[in-house]
Parts: sequence; C-alpha cells; structure tokens
Amino acid sequence: MSVLLVMTQISQSTSRRLPAEWEEQSFVQLTFPHQNSDWKEDLELVIPIFVEIVTQITRFENVVLVCQNKIETEKLFQSLLNENKKQFDKITFAEIDSNDTWARDHAAITVFDTVLDKEEKIHLDFTFNGWGNKFEASKDNQITQSLKKENHLKDKVWQVDFVLEGGSIESDGKGTILTTSECLLSKERNPNFSREEIETKVKNYFGANRILWLENGALEGDDTDAHVDTLARMCPDDTICYVAPPIDKKDSHYESLLKMEIELKNLKTADDKFYNLIPLPFAEIAYHSEDNHRLPATYANFLIINNAVLVPTYENFYLDELALAQVKKAFPNREIIGINCLPIIRQHGSLHCLTMQFPK
Repeated sequence: MSVLLVMTQISQSTSRRLPAEWEEQSFVQLTFPHQNSDWKEDLELVIPIFVEIVTQITRFENVVLVCQNKIETEKLFQSLLNENKKQFDKITFAEIDSNDTWARDHAAITVFDTVLDKEEKIHLDFTFNGWGNKFEASKDNQITQSLKKENHLKDKVWQVDFVLEGGSIESDGKGTILTTSECLLSKERNPNFSREEIETKVKNYFGANRILWLENGALEGDDTDAHVDTLARMCPDDTICYVAPPIDKKDSHYESLLKMEIELKNLKTADDKFYNLIPLPFAEIAYHSEDNHRLPATYANFLIINNAVLVPTYENFYLDELALAQVKKAFPNREIIGINCLPIIRQHGSLHCLTMQFPK
C-alpha cells in the first residue's frame, strides 16, 4: 500500500482515537533475544527475565512472541510452563528474524477509526530507524509486515512514511498525547519537518486534539533521546506518574528532572484542571560492568495489562517497594507485580520498552 493511499484513507476517517494503555487488551507483543542480537553476551542473564515477563502476562492475556527459532523457543516455554498448559496456550510463536528486542519501538501502534458509525482497528506501521540511525534496524522495521503476512495481525495494517516509536508517546485515550521535544523533534528522525508540521502529523495520525510537550527530562545511558515512557506516564483519572528528581542535588539528573517536574505541575487537562501527579523514586545509580557507563534505570517504564501492572525493579528493596506502592496509587484495582529488570538495562532499556500492547 502506498503512503499516498494511506494518507488518503486517514483523511477520510470521521473519527480516530489512540486508546490509553489501561484499556482492555487483546495481547502483548514481545521479541525474544537471540545470539545475533545485542544480547548475545548476556543471554543467560536476560532470557529468564523475558520468560518471567511472558509468564506474568499470560496470567491475564495472550502474548505474541516474535522469535528467531520457533521450535527451540516453544520447547523452552513448554518445559518452563509444563504445569500450566493454559498459560502456554496463550502464547503465539511467530518465527521472524530481528535485529533486537525493543518491541515498543518496532511494533505497530493501534488506533480505532470510526467511519459511518462503524469502528475498526488499524495498526499503524511507522518507520523505525534505530532511534535516529544509532543502530541497525532493517529487520526490526519489517516485523509488523511479517506478522500481517502470517495472519498474526487480523486487522488492517497501514505503513506510514514517518519515523515514530511507541515509547515516544503517551495517550490518555481522550485526545491528549504527552511527548518530549528532544525525541520527536530529533533531526535524525524526521529532518524535513518543522515542529509545527510534526505536531500536525502526530495529531492526524492519532486523532489527537492536544499534544503536551515536555522540554526537559532525560536519563544518562538512554539511546532513545528521552522517550517519554522512561520519564512520565499517563494513568487513569487524569493522573501522571513521573520520575522525581534525585535526592542528591549534585546528581547530573537533578536540574533536568526538577525542570520536568515543574513543567508537569503546570500542565492542565482538557478540562483546564491540573493533573494528579504521583512521583516515582529516582532509581539507584547503576553502571555497566564493562566500561562503567551509567545505565538508564527508571520505574516509569512499567507495563499496564489487563487487571495488572508490571513494574521494573532493580534489586534495591527500599526503592523497589516504594515504586510499587506509588504505582499502586495510580492503579488501586490492579495487581502490581515487580519484575527484576537490572539485567535488561544493560542494553539501555527496561520493561515497557520490551513490550507493545494491542487493544481489544
């Protein structure tokens, strides 16, 4: 399908909506690590984490697991879930090659289109260029089309000639999108468009009425140019969970996160009310064991699924428990589940970055 045709079809839609993550979901997509990915030196560390994420998700909903070797991956999960066939049966294994595992950014983003009172789901397949051409991503960029060809995606898939990653936007499901200027305005993504043009395009793609731009906030070691899902997350009832400034005012993150906090305190809802803000603790400093560079640990990178929230933890009991308690305030009626993601941040991402939810 040509980009021109895609844009024509988008313009004919009478109504479009990007659902909030906490709305009912059909499944979650993940891409499993393998020897030819950046995880090759850490497979023994990270495969148990992926297994734990899939195991927890399948307690509540289905999983589509993109993997390089279907037979081997199926055998692994069969052996680990041998006492719980119901959970194993919730996993669909899709043998598709990949560069890496960050499904949040190479997976499709699903919108609801209403035309003549008929609602349909459309999976928007944006261009993924490795976070501004930092990394090879040609295989990852083809995963959504492969899933469609193999009938793992039942609804329409539209290719969009625009670079955008799922981790760069947050939606309240009511027409407001939260994002960061550092990422969306990166010249390595869409260099030919101005801020105003990008804002117009994003509004059109997602049927948004408003875009809230954060001008501050970033984590050292983050390859994404300040993805909003590492910093601030939209939650039900006009609530935003966000990374609070570190207690240590000498920390390199202090000034930027303090400015972001001030920005968030000044944001207003579409009803002209201030947001309910829930601060998340600044994660304990973590460094890579090889060259001692700082890693982007963040509690904001949680995944909302049906009846539960999976929250990254980093083997710091006090901060982990505080983060879980704060997320519980935003989701009082969901089970809050901690997932040890200390091995995951070795590749500069966390739990939400590994996953993409698809709405019911």
